[in-house]
Amino acid sequence: MVKIRLARHGKKNNPFYRVVAIDSTKKVGGEALATLGFWHPQKGTLKIDKKAVAEWEKKGALVSDAVVKLLSK
Repeated sequence: MVKIRLARHGKKNNPFYRVVAIDSTKKVGGEALATLGFWHPQKGTLKIDKKAVAEWEKKGALVSDAVVKLLSK
């Protein structure tokens, strides 16, 4: 099953997150099927390709709660 979730990157005390489509059996830092956007909470930068998210949802991907909150912003 594919999930759309956040993948943490960056340095200690300076994280940024990529919004990725990834197989749910993969580990948190595993290879993503697709990168759909990013979020840098300290800078307040958010960019998500909503069309790509919709495409993955049509294919049956589940969206995590954190990504749902970001999509509503």
